[in-house]
Amino acid sequence: MSEINDLSNAYVAELARRSPLMATYIGIPVGQNRLDDLSPAGLADANELVTSTLKSLAAATSTGVDDDIARDVLVERLEVERDLYDSGWAHANLNVVASPLQHVRMAFDLMPTESDDDAAVIAERMAAVPDALAGYRQSLLHAAGNGRVAAVRQVDKCADQCDTYSGASGTGFFTGLAQTLNPDGARGSELTAALTAGAAAADAAYAGLAEFLRTELRASAPQKDAVGRQRYELASRDFLGAVIDLEETYAWGWTEFLALEAEMKLVAERITPGAGPTGAAEALDADPAYQVVGLDALQAWMRALSDRAITDLGGTHFEIPDAIKTLECRIAPPGGGVGAYYSGPSEDLSRPGRMWWAVEPGREVFATWRETSVVYHEGVPGHHLQIATAVYRKDHLNDYQRVLAGTSAHAEGWALYAERLVRELGYLADDGQLLGLLESQMFRAARVVVDIGMHLELEIPAGTGFHEGERWTSELGLEFLLTRTITDPAHCRDEIDRYLGWPGQAPSYKVGERSWLAGRDAARQRHGDAFDFKAFHTAALNMGGMGLDPLVRRLATL
Repeated sequence: MSEINDLSNAYVAELARRSPLMATYIGIPVGQNRLDDLSPAGLADANELVTSTLKSLAAATSTGVDDDIARDVLVERLEVERDLYDSGWAHANLNVVASPLQHVRMAFDLMPTESDDDAAVIAERMAAVPDALAGYRQSLLHAAGNGRVAAVRQVDKCADQCDTYSGASGTGFFTGLAQTLNPDGARGSELTAALTAGAAAADAAYAGLAEFLRTELRASAPQKDAVGRQRYELASRDFLGAVIDLEETYAWGWTEFLALEAEMKLVAERITPGAGPTGAAEALDADPAYQVVGLDALQAWMRALSDRAITDLGGTHFEIPDAIKTLECRIAPPGGGVGAYYSGPSEDLSRPGRMWWAVEPGREVFATWRETSVVYHEGVPGHHLQIATAVYRKDHLNDYQRVLAGTSAHAEGWALYAERLVRELGYLADDGQLLGLLESQMFRAARVVVDIGMHLELEIPAGTGFHEGERWTSELGLEFLLTRTITDPAHCRDEIDRYLGWPGQAPSYKVGERSWLAGRDAARQRHGDAFDFKAFHTAALNMGGMGLDPLVRRLATL
């Protein structure tokens, strides 16, 4: 090991000690009965680790190219974290998708539950929820005192999520978890009492957070959703690991959207002549051949498709080690937005990667033509193949590169590229599934346009057929998704809330895919007839996670 790799490994170990939530996410069994200190003091402590590590990395001696890459990857990520802290927005972190409010709850999804010892650890962690959320409230108030508060939309929607978690109109998440872990008190009186008390305290803490958001923080929250250029540029850099020309990317997003829209119309014409994409979507939604009914059937369907992808693609188009061939498919607990997401395996691979499907309450019928490409996106050859491969490559990646180094653009860009690749490999020959893929791709292009457009309040250009010459608002953003895509309306509404609370993340899919495609095209030109898809993908995945700037430099060497 080199000095730079030692520093990278030490950073992961120390971060896991200071952040039990992160330790849970990456599967390091440290402090799993605790939660993070989310107060201003806790955030300052986390920032001290960032700045001290940056100082040590600057003084470390490189042993060659691999060391240079390892330092480049870690420095780029830590510099963004430092700048986010310095901006004051780290203290104000509140949104409907990925903020401490969700992270605390979701950590319990990744904890082992089999033994009495596992249940006892969960009981202790549930009892720690009130202090964690109290510290979070302190940070939100600290940020508010400095004029940094999420918009009213985010405050209100997050309060609603807290209602769901706390059980305001039903059983709270933690009470339900305790009952599932300990049906009829089967684990004995002492553990039953600990689980019951911990769950009640955690549910009550989320009820208290909901009240705080509505009655205290909301008064300081701005009505305006758009965050403006300065904040957007920093957020974009965080999600991309690169600095981009936002106006050029906005214009490119329109070009991509209109091209995909045109292709979608051609496919729709083959499905329902004269009815357009909306008519084709309605016909496919009503076709029993493209339906599964009930959550159990949805889970079974996505598991079967995922398993088939692993079997078909492993050893032919990709190298898939036996250790990562298991991918669990689960229905997500209620309370978050709708749609699918992925959680990676533990550092030692004892906990497998998981594909989660979040479903709006009451929904029973699911259209598989819409969701087939999503399974490839979240599973193989998408997120699971990429992320689990990095975790597996302990033989030549340091711990940071294996479990923490990824950016949204690196991961989501690869997963979107994987959807396209599946089509290239002949797996979406059916027009219904192809329409679903094009819908997915077009929706990600719409994200580029809508996210940048809304937050920077850009003008809608001529030739787009949509409110030309007007400037984007949240209302126009929702109208665009509802009228120019065939995505489920409930999903569209969730998406607008997501974009407005998580600025810069939505474009990372297409922007990342753009880098992956450019890297592959350049490699194909360099190698000519000798270019090998499987070798290229294997080498690219074995590099581990990174920002787009380091990725572009690395792909140029493959």
